[in-house]
Amino acid sequence: MPARPNRPIVLHRHELSGHCHRVELFLRLLGLPYECVSVDLKGGEQRRADFLALNPFGQVPVIEDDGVVVADSNAILVYLATRYGNEEWLPRGAAQAAQVQRWLSVAAGALAFGAARARVVQVFGAAYDPAEAIERAHALLRVMESVLGAGQPFLAAAHPTIADIALYSYTAHAPEGNVSLEPYPAVRAWLARIEALPGFAPMRACAVGLAA
Repeated sequence: MPARPNRPIVLHRHELSGHCHRVELFLRLLGLPYECVSVDLKGGEQRRADFLALNPFGQVPVIEDDGVVVADSNAILVYLATRYGNEEWLPRGAAQAAQVQRWLSVAAGALAFGAARARVVQVFGAAYDPAEAIERAHALLRVMESVLGAGQPFLAAAHPTIADIALYSYTAHAPEGNVSLEPYPAVRAWLARIEALPGFAPMRACAVGLAA
């Protein structure tokens, strides 16, 4: 049986952050007890000394787990899967583990500079080029559509892994950044499969972009 935490895991997060949502979603899917601490990003709370002691990069999410502090959403997914999940979430076989890692790199790269960036322009008014971000988002969605449309139900395996959790939040909320999911039926079916998992909890929606 997977381990259980001795006390609730503390999640420092911002409720509109997809990076934070992927961690909270995984905590829910694993059925782990946790409590949230909201970080006021607009007020600069992430730059205060007490928060920088948790994460010198001044970014959310961060978790505290019985004395263990882990920052960075993908690193947190790896930590939680290794400590509390079963082997399906993060396979140990070399080939499948590499597939998961590839998609974690996509989440930190193409997704972050595409759908996530297009959304942050609309939700937070960030000064990025929305057209470039939208173009990057569609380039990634076309790849995801080809993978998922080839009969593979999830990104890295025949079952959900942390690769799917890492890609879910910003893909599901891509319309908030004016990125339409209509041309991608396999991606939309994949989103529905994740949303059907026991314990699933959605990220707070924003009425902006195509979702307005």
